[in-house]
Amino acid sequence: MGPRFTKAKGAEVKAGKKKTVKTTARSERAAQAGSTAKTGQAAKTGRTARKPAARRDAANILFSSPEAEEIKKEICAAGRKLWMRQYVDGNGGNISYRVGPNAVLCTPSLVSKFDLTPADICLTDINGKQIAGSKTRSSELLLHLEIYKAVPQAKAVVHCHPPHATAYAITGCLPPSLIIPEFEVIVGKVAVAPYETPGTMAFAETVLPYVKNHNTVLLANHGIVCWADTVTRAEWCAEVLDTYCWILMLAAQLGAPILRISEQHGADLRALRKKLGLPEFPLDMPPLSEAHLESQSPIALKQPPSDGSSDNDSAANSARSPSSARGPNAAPQPLVKAVTDAVMAAIAEKYTFIPRK
Repeated sequence: MGPRFTKAKGAEVKAGKKKTVKTTARSERAAQAGSTAKTGQAAKTGRTARKPAARRDAANILFSSPEAEEIKKEICAAGRKLWMRQYVDGNGGNISYRVGPNAVLCTPSLVSKFDLTPADICLTDINGKQIAGSKTRSSELLLHLEIYKAVPQAKAVVHCHPPHATAYAITGCLPPSLIIPEFEVIVGKVAVAPYETPGTMAFAETVLPYVKNHNTVLLANHGIVCWADTVTRAEWCAEVLDTYCWILMLAAQLGAPILRISEQHGADLRALRKKLGLPEFPLDMPPLSEAHLESQSPIALKQPPSDGSSDNDSAANSARSPSSARGPNAAPQPLVKAVTDAVMAAIAEKYTFIPRK
């Protein structure tokens, strides 16, 4: 009995060992298969994760490149010029530069343009998604991006609020053309875009009908926007436009009609513009007429002489004419004297003057 029990017990132990070996083998195969699947999934996930990381790395390399650093400095310099000329106040205005097909450097929100430093500049894609930069990008960047998408040659955009140009914008008036040569060469002509709430896509899209034919657009009840091939040249457009509007306002106070440059001389200026490599625009301005001039601006304008005399001859004749110097609506001397006498009489009646002893 003893030996049989021992044999049976040994067989049972032997069978148990076989069962354990088989179970262990199956567990090892399952674990190995699971590990292989997990490793494959992790590898796939790793490849997916590496793509955004690679894009971020490329963006950071671009953002820190020597070219980008120089453009950041140029943006800061333009911002200080805008502030010192009183074209922006508070945190107003914004500047951008398209540094690549899908990369735009821009000024941040809530920073004065006088205080800008290269470290403040942001990097976004062409749709406005911020890629790099410690501060939040400008809330009005969409305006810039729509210009970049519509005008391939636009590399820089400046938006600001120069007072004299904005005065035209809030009245819906266009400054007349062919008055000062520098304006014709640098800017050429402007348009007025309708008002929309700043920062919205609707606001950004208001300029689309105009930016292909104008490098400078008045924004109704807001300010102006300019584009060029460099930040500096875009800022020039703002300077030239505001100075031009300022001169027109000063000239209007003289009361005399403003002399115009002839169409022939205007063609010479357009040729100079082309020679300088500045953008050329279609000649879509309607023929000059008094009605058209009045629709451009309330300022009285004088057409170039048609008798063959030069613009300078006409200017000299106007300067020699006393009535022209005072303007067509100048008050005659007797009326001025009568008003002065009436004012002095009213003062004498109200106040008692005690003569000095």
